[in-house]
Amino acid sequence: MPKTLSEPIASYFAAANAREPDRVAACFADNATVRDEGRDIHGRAGVRAWAEETGRKYRFRAEVTGTEQSNEETVVTAHLTGDFPGSPIDLRYRFKVARGLIQRLEIAP
Repeated sequence: MPKTLSEPIASYFAAANAREPDRVAACFADNATVRDEGRDIHGRAGVRAWAEETGRKYRFRAEVTGTEQSNEETVVTAHLTGDFPGSPIDLRYRFKVARGLIQRLEIAP
């Protein structure tokens, strides 16, 4: 059973599962960075565009299966199912949260 997620991380997964780019972006700091699929996304506007693009390309649902705290990071394991190549897959999400917002997110298998 996963530990309780911090508010910005729980809100991120809820918004991503609902495919709501504005809500996804609201979880991030203005100068946040995201690393996904080999590319870097910068800033809240970039995060919003990434979330919108991802929602157009793929239909998916992420189910959190585990969490661990490491230094200043929260690592979340999630099981993703959907209509994307390689589905289903388990991904690791590395979050750095500060002042109630996601500062950095890295997503990898």
